Amino acid sequence: MDDQTRIELEAAAFRGLVQHLQKRSDVQNIDIMNLAGFCRNCLAKWYLAASNDKDAGLNMDDAKEVIYGMAYSEYKDKYQEKASDEQMAKFNDKSGHAVIEGL
Repeated sequence: MDDQTRIELEAAAFRGLVQHLQKRSDVQNIDIMNLAGFCRNCLAKWYLAASNDKDAGLNMDDAKEVIYGMAYSEYKDKYQEKASDEQMAKFNDKSGHAVIEGL
């Protein structure tokens, strides 16, 4: 497979993941983070880091809007629930959290 095809396939897979996460607003970031070690915010940070590498001029608010499909503050107001003590305890064990280079 040539590089351009690979890049296009990766981009399509990323868009599919973002679209799925936008549809599943019932799934809380903390649950995704605790299970998989990354969440919507991590995707936004990876997106921002890639933007910085290309000098695309995005900021964190721009990157979050791409991932959330709306302003982050609006998403939080509509969908984010308060984390339980159990969720926070698991979250605070950062050993499995994603590493985001370039920020």
